[in-house]
Parts: sequence; structure tokens; C-alpha cells
Amino acid sequence: MLYYITGGERSGKSSYAQNLALELSDSPTYIATSRVWDGNHRKRIDRHIADRDSRWTSIEEEKKLSKVIKKDAVVVIDCVTLWLTNFFVDTKNDIELSLSQAKTEFNQLLKINATVIIISNEIGMGVHATTEIGRKFTELQGWMNQHIAKQADQAILMVSGIPVKIK
Repeated sequence: MLYYITGGERSGKSSYAQNLALELSDSPTYIATSRVWDGNHRKRIDRHIADRDSRWTSIEEEKKLSKVIKKDAVVVIDCVTLWLTNFFVDTKNDIELSLSQAKTEFNQLLKINATVIIISNEIGMGVHATTEIGRKFTELQGWMNQHIAKQADQAILMVSGIPVKIK
């Protein structure tokens, strides 16, 4: 089962995903896709880990998500935007290569018999990026969001803390 949860910044996506995971499992897994950019970022990550109780298993994985998901697990992947950033940076901002690599890895997730709750952002609904790199990333995010949503069994758009079922 694939749940896709998307929305704007601070729209309630993570809370909704975590509550859903706890409804589906007594021991869900949280996969954080962010790279550790500096000491302050490490502290932020550690604070997020501490916010989840002992029922959770936390895993940090930058790109190879399919390698850390176990069969029959309930998994929250947070989030597509940070995950795509890793591909985008590693390919030196090559949209086509980033999209190809991300789609290939995402498609591996579909082969795993697990419940995956994947969180993304609708960055294209926000302020128009002022830089070329920002505009390229917004395109990458939009195309990947479409790919994930197409495969999802359920898609939820979070608006001001309210889940709106879109699929």
C-alpha cells in the first residue's frame, strides 16, 4: 500500500503521516532523507528523532530508500523534497538525470511488500523561485510528485492541518 501525502510547508503533513503510521502499526519505521549539512542541522534532526516515542525505529537514508525498507513494514518517508535534493546536488543540478535516478529508486519501493507513507511538498504552489536552479528544482519536484501520485493507492493534500483526499 502506498500513501502519498503532499501539501505546503507547515501544512500538517508529517503529523498526519505519523498518526496514520501509528494507526497501522505498533512499531513503524521513520526514514529521514535529509543529509546532515552542519552541526545545527544535526541538532534539528536529533530533536525530531527525540520527538518520536519508543515505538518508532528511525533510519537516516539519503537516496537508497529501497535498501532499508523491510518486508511487511509500515514506513514513513520524510520527505521527497530532501530526497530529491540529494540527487539534484549529486548530479550537479541535472534535472533529467536526477529525475531518472529518483524514478528508478522509487520504482524499487513498489516491489517491496510494505506499507509506505511518503511525504512531499507542493513547492510549485508557493512563491516563484527567483533563481534558475530554484526553478529547475521546482520542475523536478513537480514531475516526481506526479510520478509518485500516479502510483499511489491513496493521495492526501494537507491544507491548514486538514487532510483532503485527492485519490
